[in-house]
Amino acid sequence: MQNSATAQAKTGHRTFVYLAAIFAALGGLLFGYDTGVISGAELFFRNDFTLTTFALEVIVSGVLAGAAFGALIGGRLADLFGRRKLLIATAIIFAAGAILCALAPSAVILAVGRIIVGLGIGLSSSGVPVYISEVAPADARGWQVSLFQLAITVGILLAYLVDYAFAGIQGWRWMFGLAVIPAAIFGTGMFFLPESPRWLLRRGDRAAARAMLARIRDTGDVETELREIEQSVTKAPESGRFSDLLGRSLRPALVVGIGLAIFQQITGINTVIYYAPLIIQSAGISSASGAILATAGIGAVNVLMTIFSMWLIDRQGRRPLLLVGIGGMAVTLCLLGFVFHASHQSAGMAWLAVISMMAYVGSFAISLGPIFWLLISEIYPLKIRNSAEGVAATFNWGANLLVTLTFLTLVETLGPSRTFWLYGLCAIAAGLFSYYFVPETKGRTLEEIEESLHIKKAV
Repeated sequence: MQNSATAQAKTGHRTFVYLAAIFAALGGLLFGYDTGVISGAELFFRNDFTLTTFALEVIVSGVLAGAAFGALIGGRLADLFGRRKLLIATAIIFAAGAILCALAPSAVILAVGRIIVGLGIGLSSSGVPVYISEVAPADARGWQVSLFQLAITVGILLAYLVDYAFAGIQGWRWMFGLAVIPAAIFGTGMFFLPESPRWLLRRGDRAAARAMLARIRDTGDVETELREIEQSVTKAPESGRFSDLLGRSLRPALVVGIGLAIFQQITGINTVIYYAPLIIQSAGISSASGAILATAGIGAVNVLMTIFSMWLIDRQGRRPLLLVGIGGMAVTLCLLGFVFHASHQSAGMAWLAVISMMAYVGSFAISLGPIFWLLISEIYPLKIRNSAEGVAATFNWGANLLVTLTFLTLVETLGPSRTFWLYGLCAIAAGLFSYYFVPETKGRTLEEIEESLHIKKAV
């Protein structure tokens, strides 16, 4: 009977952690939906508002300006007010931005709405991975933090399917407005979820932190983990400053976080997410519905390969997946460039482009997609974790903004083949960077990772 009761208690603890991770990851679903929905909506609102190429790039990239600012301030806000409260506020921002986009009477108001949505995305990108990493046990942290990336891919696929559903009536306002539904679920779920035990300890509430650990761990003795967290808090009783990231012990982690943030974007992933239907149309599939449907297939590959990555990430480790996936990205980007370099375009070439894009997205989904967000939630010490992740996320969104603002212009200037080859060269550089600088963190607690930084500093 005792063993049965213990097993039931462990199952209950794990179930609670799973629910916390799943509801928090809905922030990633909104992230994905609001970034992916633009790819179908842009085929229709650009005609309603009679947009130039540059104006379209501004509307598409407006979300990134908001995201960069949200990521920059998100870490500090999470340290001040708590992870949970910040994520509830994020859900409200998502809903407000979606409503404004759906009702936008002009291109300017649509751009403002996209900036507000971007603010929510930035707060989500800096807050959700840290929240999940701080409530997840060490042996499951990899796949649970990767739920954030999975939710992003599900959100992107959902956006593509919604785009396809409303393409027949050119209902771009519905495409934007339906984001209110997952925003409401996200906010409601976070209202009932616990605060991070690490944040509670930093606020001096040991009793609440211990009670929360007892709820989310499958052991009756949480004192060992509680003491480890207390030791890390004692070493850093005050919130870290941005200047702390330049300290000797943290510089390697800073380089890894910023480097992966930039490489995740300049290898071209969001050109596919934002402009996939336009790319497919230029490759030979002329109809809007057909291009969006092909794009949905790419989104499905993204989801499936992210699930595969989650299964492998705590088994094989971060580095092997990262290196293999980046290699696949480099090869498929070069192939995509050759498809557009061909002297003629046909249905066969169009589908070869789609297959190349699927392989490229699949390679991204097992490497730079989830592993960037996972590593930046692991490699920084507690006192600076949220702020450091905010810095990395800000560079990520800044690079995203640069790529998105320049993609259509690059295609018009260099041609699509040279543009994709340029991204391929960036992927090769990303592989070299990852080989020489990215550490392995599999199976280590956050406190063990932090302690290793202090050991390096002492040496």
